[in-house]
Amino acid sequence: MPNFIRSIVENDKKELRKLDRMAQKVESYADAMAALSDEELKAKTPELKARVANGESLDDLLYEAFAVCREAAKRVLGLYPFHVQIMGGIVLHNGDVPEMRTGEGKTLTATMPVYLNALSGEGVHVVTVNEYLSTRDATEMGELYNWLGLTVGLNLNSKSSEEKREAYNCDITYSTSAELGFDYLRDNMVTRYEEMTQRPLNYALVDEVDSILVDEARTPLIISGQAESSSALYYRADQFAKTLHGQNLNIVDSDYEEGDDYKIDLQSKTIGLTEEGIDKAEKFFDIDNLYAMENVALTHFIDNALRANFIMLTDIDYMVDENQEVLIIDQFTGRTMPGRRYSDGLHQAIEAKMGVPIQDESKTMASITIQNYFRMYKKLSGMTGTAKTEEQEFREIYNIQITPIPTNKPIKRMDHPDLLYPTLESKFKAVIEDIKTRHAEGQPILIGTVAVETSELISQKLVEAKIPHEVLNAKNHFREAQIIMNAGQQGAVTIATNMAGRGTDIKLGPGVVDHPNEEYQGLAVIGTERHESRRIDNQLRGRAGRQGDPGTSQFYLSLEDELMKRFGSERVTAFLDRMRLEGEDAVIRSGLITRQIESSQKRVEGNNYDSRKQVLQYDDVIREQREVIYAQRFEVIKSDRDLTPELMGMFKRTIDRQIDAHAAAGDLNKEETIKDLFVWVESSLLPDKAITPDDLAGKDAESLKSFLFDKVKENYGRQMEKLVDPERQLEFQRAVILRVVDNNWSEHIDALDNMRQSVGLRGYAQNNPIVEYQQESYRMFNNMIGAIEFEVTRLMMKAQINPQTAVEAERPKTVLTASQENMTDVNQEESASELDFSNVGRNDFCPCGSGKKFKNCHGRHAL
Repeated sequence: MPNFIRSIVENDKKELRKLDRMAQKVESYADAMAALSDEELKAKTPELKARVANGESLDDLLYEAFAVCREAAKRVLGLYPFHVQIMGGIVLHNGDVPEMRTGEGKTLTATMPVYLNALSGEGVHVVTVNEYLSTRDATEMGELYNWLGLTVGLNLNSKSSEEKREAYNCDITYSTSAELGFDYLRDNMVTRYEEMTQRPLNYALVDEVDSILVDEARTPLIISGQAESSSALYYRADQFAKTLHGQNLNIVDSDYEEGDDYKIDLQSKTIGLTEEGIDKAEKFFDIDNLYAMENVALTHFIDNALRANFIMLTDIDYMVDENQEVLIIDQFTGRTMPGRRYSDGLHQAIEAKMGVPIQDESKTMASITIQNYFRMYKKLSGMTGTAKTEEQEFREIYNIQITPIPTNKPIKRMDHPDLLYPTLESKFKAVIEDIKTRHAEGQPILIGTVAVETSELISQKLVEAKIPHEVLNAKNHFREAQIIMNAGQQGAVTIATNMAGRGTDIKLGPGVVDHPNEEYQGLAVIGTERHESRRIDNQLRGRAGRQGDPGTSQFYLSLEDELMKRFGSERVTAFLDRMRLEGEDAVIRSGLITRQIESSQKRVEGNNYDSRKQVLQYDDVIREQREVIYAQRFEVIKSDRDLTPELMGMFKRTIDRQIDAHAAAGDLNKEETIKDLFVWVESSLLPDKAITPDDLAGKDAESLKSFLFDKVKENYGRQMEKLVDPERQLEFQRAVILRVVDNNWSEHIDALDNMRQSVGLRGYAQNNPIVEYQQESYRMFNNMIGAIEFEVTRLMMKAQINPQTAVEAERPKTVLTASQENMTDVNQEESASELDFSNVGRNDFCPCGSGKKFKNCHGRHAL
């Protein structure tokens, strides 16, 4: 055995020996706990909490706390954690991932570390892949925690801010990962501390950790605001796409890779127009050059229309519900994702394709990746049956180790070698024959499919074969619990899209394990296609043979499967030709094919890892910026003292920047420079006629800065006097700062999002896109800080405050609204009338000194 392999194996063995000793120590408390009455056992929780408060660490309490929770589970749930479950619980408490096979009781395993960590009072988040599982686990496991004297909260998308706050304030909170991330972003958009829902992030225990921290991590969480509508262009681009040759292309069941008008790269799932397609576009839209600068927006619409029509497939990537709404289908769970939309106009292009109402485009207001959100927890752990294939990613990104935990009973499931067929038709024919045979023997069957479309195709074939069955996919997931409950009964046939993250055990009915033929004992799992991730295949297999039950698994493949088409080699093509000669029903079992499939899956997993890593690299660039903005914003929201010192710093830096900029451009005492400065001062800092141009003449830079700062302090004092009450002054200060910060931050985020789409082109100039993005984002961040400080200064100086309104405002809550309503931006048209806008680009900063881009300032009227 090579040294590096031996070291890995020996490390695992060493770790398991240590866990085994610790689990035995927990079990040594069993008799003492069993001897306690219910009241005495319940009293252990306040006792342990007091010990934590007095300085004992959670590690010190582990053995006793685990034993308390274990005994309580036996009394409340009728379940008693096994030795291996205690080992898994210890790994979870240590902030790592125990790899436990399907059916080994991960939900019960989690109760022990959740109970222990909840004793600190800082909150435990139990994270699930969907709200169905959150609700189920909060209800079932909540009985145990409530009995032990802990509070349990359930965080759902449908809950109000007050209900969410209540859920987060509980000792234990159940939620989905998306809802946690979105609540974090929303908390950093509120204007009052009381409106925040989350507490500081303490400990997260993630169920199906590979699904959440790996699969879902390819897409950042984004909160969007409404942007301009361009429905007409989406419809027009869609009409054009539908005129192109090959518009009926279906990647899943066709060898067709290239049309006359466009080309598709199956590996990367990208599409582009050929020369013929470009000519058609120019004729269709009556333009001379599709790639001229003035047609950049049009090419974006065309690209989205091409992707929508020829890459994104109905009932595979998305579906249209009864409300005529396009819903994304999660490729890893087969579920729809209500509320999620494809970004950058792709969702609107699909809506145009499907002929449903086009919803308004959106612009990014706040975003965070799954990785960066979960890395903010003090401690992070998770459970899954399949994480070893992504061990490197867990270690590099989350600093989490994977520890395989032995099964409680030996695995009896028979995993048959894959069967490979030449065509999809011959594969499905063999699948139906296998189902017929097993159904006739009374064996329950679970058929796993990758897409909704495939599940419906098999369903149709079973109807023709007169075999009763159930279908579980994105279109009827609301019946999931009932379907799964019956899936293990004798003779049951269940078709399901990807089982990853289902989190539900299929329990075998009477008579299922007693069949005289071993092949037909237990649940039969039939896979109709290999998923691009080995973990998903393993999870499907793992539905059979739980807790020592018998079972079988068999995957059926064809050389026309998408995975084989995207990553198949020339050797596979040679196989295809040979098998066609042997006939449609030819079947092959070959080590070469199995290795080729695994190699293909590893390549896809590598591509996906690179994709996730790139998402994280870009988000890491703005992570520090986000933390700075959110931390300072939090200080403003939470502050109960006068914010004048902070404001004075902003006023001073704004004046200094403006004077330094004019000084760098030339002589401060030139008539033209003095005139420009005077226009800026009157429009941004002081009331009309507060000073004259002569007051600015004859001074050097430092004297000018000092003179203007003194005048600004006087003006600020007059503004605050109008508000009378210090509490109202604070509300006004807070309202101004938050309004400006939020507007500028959302524009900054949207600009970064747009820049990220284009920065990749710099690779053609031999520049590293990430480095370019870092440099550009740093420059943009500094500009944004300057813009924030300028706008805060201008609004504080020029806001028209109505003293009567301020006096009448009785309740603090109304002050914020009143303050905002009473702030009117000074009309800059007159004061800036003499500025020259003729050579200003749309994305340049406005010459008026507002700190905004020209298109968002005077450019709105000038363009």
